[in-house]
Amino acid sequence: MNYGEFGGQYVPQELKEKLNEIEEEFEKAKNDDNFKKEYLYYLNQYVGRPSPLYFAKNLSDYSKGAKIYLKREDLNHTGSHKINNALGQILLAKRMNKTHIIAETGAGSHGTAVATVCSLFNMKCSIFMGKEDIKRQMPNVERMKILGAEVIEVKEGKGTLKEAVDAAFNYLLKNQDVFYLVGSCVGPSPYPEMVKYFQKIIGEEAKEQILNQEGKLPKAIIACIGGGSNSIGLFTDFIKEKNVDIYGIEAAGKGLNTNQHASAIYNNKIGVLHGMKTYIMQDENGDIREAYSISAGLDYPGIGPEHAYLKSIGRVKYDSITDKEAIESFKLLCRLEGIIPALESSHAIAYAVKIAKNYSKDDSIIVNLSGRGDKDLFTILNI
Repeated sequence: MNYGEFGGQYVPQELKEKLNEIEEEFEKAKNDDNFKKEYLYYLNQYVGRPSPLYFAKNLSDYSKGAKIYLKREDLNHTGSHKINNALGQILLAKRMNKTHIIAETGAGSHGTAVATVCSLFNMKCSIFMGKEDIKRQMPNVERMKILGAEVIEVKEGKGTLKEAVDAAFNYLLKNQDVFYLVGSCVGPSPYPEMVKYFQKIIGEEAKEQILNQEGKLPKAIIACIGGGSNSIGLFTDFIKEKNVDIYGIEAAGKGLNTNQHASAIYNNKIGVLHGMKTYIMQDENGDIREAYSISAGLDYPGIGPEHAYLKSIGRVKYDSITDKEAIESFKLLCRLEGIIPALESSHAIAYAVKIAKNYSKDDSIIVNLSGRGDKDLFTILNI
């Protein structure tokens, strides 16, 4: 599927055949009531959905503007939104009689979710993770191993999420029996569509919940963006609501005026990365630039193709938050609400605090609290 000029399948022919097989089965599954029933059963009974939409009164009072609501994806089993997609894709793999699941991970949240569902469905699990991310996210590495996953250290390049994705696609190309469970709305078609399909429940729930609690739609919704799965999950059901402002927040790292950030939108160059055409971080020679963020889950030199499209048509405003701002908001939410957020989510929280005063106190803003911050405590303590 293409999103305007973005998306596509920029991969070798032998990989296209595998992708087309997955797409064909995915289309069948979407129209299979038994598949949907099984997926929703596990979301409810295993993941713990629906996740709450929590009115953060103390944070709202501090921000002196709109009421800030947090979509509590951090309360899902495994501690983030990643389980929504991992569960859906492993049920698809089961339909295809696959028994070996591979995945990439940056922050370790997706890897943990995949290891969890592989344990649940008794499948072999191999997780590719960059050497630098392994150092930063050791608690999640240990979780994956305890759950029975093989964690494969990727030493090439910077040793972050990009290299983990490269390694996983290379493995998929050479091994016929595996199912690659992609964690974000990136990569060649049909992965962006599949991840969106399994994550859109976030926004569907949030819309129903805010209407029940406030009696009207929010004035704005906000989510962080690495590849962009938690954000596309929140955004999808609101895109058609023209009076709702939508903000996607990338990682500005040590500043957009430095080479140490992960803002592909700010870089404003279109190219091909991991089988998709999208906005990517390129240098003057057209090579992929290294992305940087204190948050391992945002440390990616591109964005999902649907985000590129939404940017191109002006429906979503994309902005960025620095490491410093994210750390301040991490500590702020801990202190004001007793909630420890993931550093990824802290970027969205920082932006909500920044713009809340632009709205009336009768208005509401929804922030996707995409994950919990246990995994980031060592990073925060070592600053």
